[in-house]
Amino acid sequence: MSTDITTQFSVEEIKESKINQVDFETLVFGQVFTDHMFECDYIDGEWQTPTIKPYQPILVEPSLKVFHYGQAVFEGMKAYKDNAGEVWMFRPDQNQVRINKSAKRLAIPEFPKEWFFEALDRLLVLDDAWIKKGKGNVVYIRPFVIATENAIMAAPSTQYKFMIILSPVKSYFRGDVSVVFAEHYSRSADGGVGAAKAAGNYAGQFYPTNLAKEKGYEQVIWTDSNEHKYLEEAGTMNAFFRINDTLLTAPTSDRILDGVTRKSVLDIAKHLGMQVEVRKITVSEVVEAAKDGSLKEIFGAGTAVVISPVKSFSYQGIDYPIEKQKNSYAIKLKEYITDIQYNKIDDPFGWRYKVGVDKY
Repeated sequence: MSTDITTQFSVEEIKESKINQVDFETLVFGQVFTDHMFECDYIDGEWQTPTIKPYQPILVEPSLKVFHYGQAVFEGMKAYKDNAGEVWMFRPDQNQVRINKSAKRLAIPEFPKEWFFEALDRLLVLDDAWIKKGKGNVVYIRPFVIATENAIMAAPSTQYKFMIILSPVKSYFRGDVSVVFAEHYSRSADGGVGAAKAAGNYAGQFYPTNLAKEKGYEQVIWTDSNEHKYLEEAGTMNAFFRINDTLLTAPTSDRILDGVTRKSVLDIAKHLGMQVEVRKITVSEVVEAAKDGSLKEIFGAGTAVVISPVKSFSYQGIDYPIEKQKNSYAIKLKEYITDIQYNKIDDPFGWRYKVGVDKY
């Protein structure tokens, strides 16, 4: 199919912005949306009618396949405004590759790269006023695909809808969290869809996370589904462990998401001279490190929160507190990443994408 942007994109601008109805100081994460959205349909074997329009409800039938068979994938991204008023994204090429990788795993047709970036650029330029200056102010970007064929036969859909919506948010600060190491429930299994950003992955986490919250813990650190021996992910984030001065994280697999923030943390840690190991991490070695004092930090890394430090963990009914470090890797890494994102320091990795200028 042709992916000629000039001839195929259509844009309908909002008649009157709703931005003056929003209090940007009291935003709740992911509950307010900007003026415009992107929509594109897959019909008759091709993606067609790429359209930017005013943010609005979509009318669907109850027989939509996404409701019955769960064909849905998404991405999480952010846009940042620097002190000069320029808008940036952080490694959007990685999100573009990953949403198509996720789509392929769920038998969803891949979306054209050129349209992905054109849609992002146009949306962010149109809704520029929603992106506020100042560290901690961002617009969260949610691209997603859903199956839209009206049929309740268990087979891949023949029709899909690709959309992008934008949500202004403040920093996702929750403070340091307490977690429990999973002993029964698993986030994903070998051969499954754990490496894809599939909507159903997150639904399956809610129940065991609620059980943890009932006991006073904010999140679960997931273990492998076979033996519950190896530590894998923290809530909806990749997990990092600092034992003495070595930073550890699990290798990616078909169970573990290849997180953009995870990759960035690893590259920055090496750049800053930190000792890094990517390998399987056992529950027993972390418990022993907590007992002998060599466990210095645990933190999660993901787009929404960037880095979330852990203040204690529980395993087999025993709580293990983690003492705050003066030389915290979590704090140092988060500051470095966010300084790149807000164009406050040089970007030695070439990760920043300038909206309205850069082209992939």
